[in-house]
Amino acid sequence: MISTAATVGKWKAMARPSLPSSLDSTLPGISREVLSVSMEPKYQCQQCKEILRKPFQAQCGHRFCVFCFKQLTSSGPIPCEACRAEGIFEEAMSMLNITVAFPDNAARREIDSLPAKCPNDGCSWSGTLKDYEGQHEGRCDFERVKCEACQAVILLSEKDRHNERECEARTLNCKYCKVTFNFKEIKAHDEICQKFPMQCKDCGKKKIPREKFQEHTKSCAKSKSACQFSEIGCRAVVDNGKQQEHEQTSVMEHLRLMLSVLSSVRLRAEGAGEWQEDSGLGLYRGPEDAPPAGPHAAAHNAGRGGGPGVQQKVTALENIVCVLNREVERSALTLEALSRQHRLDQEKIENLSNKVRQLERTLTMRDLQLAESEQSLRELQFCTYDGVFIWKIADFSRRRQDAVGGRAPAMFSPAFYSSKYGYKMCLRLYLNGDGTGRGTHLSLFFVVMRGKYDALLKWPFSQKVTLMLLDQNNREHIIDAFRPDVSSTSFQRPISEMNIASGCPLFCPLAKLAGKSSYLRDDTIFIKAIVDLTGL
Repeated sequence: MISTAATVGKWKAMARPSLPSSLDSTLPGISREVLSVSMEPKYQCQQCKEILRKPFQAQCGHRFCVFCFKQLTSSGPIPCEACRAEGIFEEAMSMLNITVAFPDNAARREIDSLPAKCPNDGCSWSGTLKDYEGQHEGRCDFERVKCEACQAVILLSEKDRHNERECEARTLNCKYCKVTFNFKEIKAHDEICQKFPMQCKDCGKKKIPREKFQEHTKSCAKSKSACQFSEIGCRAVVDNGKQQEHEQTSVMEHLRLMLSVLSSVRLRAEGAGEWQEDSGLGLYRGPEDAPPAGPHAAAHNAGRGGGPGVQQKVTALENIVCVLNREVERSALTLEALSRQHRLDQEKIENLSNKVRQLERTLTMRDLQLAESEQSLRELQFCTYDGVFIWKIADFSRRRQDAVGGRAPAMFSPAFYSSKYGYKMCLRLYLNGDGTGRGTHLSLFFVVMRGKYDALLKWPFSQKVTLMLLDQNNREHIIDAFRPDVSSTSFQRPISEMNIASGCPLFCPLAKLAGKSSYLRDDTIFIKAIVDLTGL
């Protein structure tokens, strides 16, 4: 009897390193929830217990997904656990080895033809298992996936929006300084970002970077600061840009304050206190430090030299006031010249602003004209002038899902005409039905639109209308026709852009578009409208 270990060693020596690339797969079996019918055991992978994906049959007869088989034999041949579980293990035959296993194409064809439905809540897709694997799996808007960053479970259709706007763990680049940081830190970052735009509360200027805000505050013409004569009693707080104007209009007030200060100095000098010289600075000494009165007072004053020194200080201060007065006069002349120049500059700015506004109005008119021209060009590209119109609707599956989800329940065709100067019309289509046909039928409606030549036409509109869903094998078209109800507002002369739509809410059962339908090829349908021109 050959031992199992020896058999495994023999098979490993014969094993190839991997499966053929054409049969490679990175996914295990398909979930059994996809099947519309109960699953037969022969379609089950012996490893993952799901529906076989690209089935591979071992020499013992058991089937595995190609992915599962590759995982099992990645280190070489191993015994088949399914054979052991069924009690039919044979050492020679019950070894899983890639060299003797083969793709089970017969089983694959059977599995591909099984009926399938989408297991995701809210999705109404159905078809074969082959269609599910090739067209729908991993693409369903209702599939729930886990966000890699925050681990939240979201709809696949909302993944991009979640990653961009909702994910708490997403990373962002600051739009001001371009530094990368976590979304949760955005508020804290805004408080310290040196490029963050701030607004001056005084002048109203916006978008001042935080790093330059202090500099702006110092130079802002409308920021307020104390008058430079506040040290001698001026209590005015004025805008930075009006400091010179304040100094000019308050010259007399500032001089009176200066005179009051000088008078106070003189009184203190002649009273109980006196001034002392200290390196050129006048230091006042209070009454408590005054020399004793009496016979010694004169000698004391003579020895200290206090009287003449105070007089010299007062004279020096008076000279300073004269100099300041002359500076104020010169500043007033300069301010007047600057004011005249400012008025001239303001006039120039106003003229330039008027020119800019005129150019902006002209540019706006040109943009409107361009938009109208583009609209006219699009209408000319698709419209017809003989009452016959064929509407090609591509990407049908996606548009249908949008209609089912309520994102775009209806769509309008381009306009077409009964003649070059005739009625203007279009079609309105509900891919998931409308009214009595909602969820079961395509609903197709005819719409009369407002045209340029309506005043020359006969109203109400009374021409026979034929609506068709074209069989792309040219065998059996779906046709519906009606004559307008002339008493309905839908067929009177339009007073708005278009009248209320009228037509067929039960135009075509949705079941006729399922599976391999001759009306739906390459995810495209064709709708044809014919307006009877008899009598026009």
